[in-house]
Amino acid sequence: MENKTVEILTYTLKKGTGRDFHKIMMETSVPLHRKAGIDVVRFGNSLHDADSYFLIRAFDSVEHLESAQDEFYKSDAWRTGPREAIIERIEQSIKSVLTISSAALEAMRV
Repeated sequence: MENKTVEILTYTLKKGTGRDFHKIMMETSVPLHRKAGIDVVRFGNSLHDADSYFLIRAFDSVEHLESAQDEFYKSDAWRTGPREAIIERIEQSIKSVLTISSAALEAMRV
């Protein structure tokens, strides 16, 4: 069974920005990620607080995570696109990286 490297980002957003943040993610950021070949597994507002948010992305390895993100975050599409609108709404960001089975990853997509 193949394993994947999964990054889970959790954000505490500035009060009252959760709805706008999600709209930017849905309409601009996630499509941009996918166009760059980054596997966005799930994303959205937390059930407990509209101003808490999560983003789950999958990669083949830690090295793949680092290279894909380096390329993505240096791109003009990100820098001139949603970057500022996203960053200005984030109060705190926490990143966790783990390895899970491909089957567990697929179950997370539902």
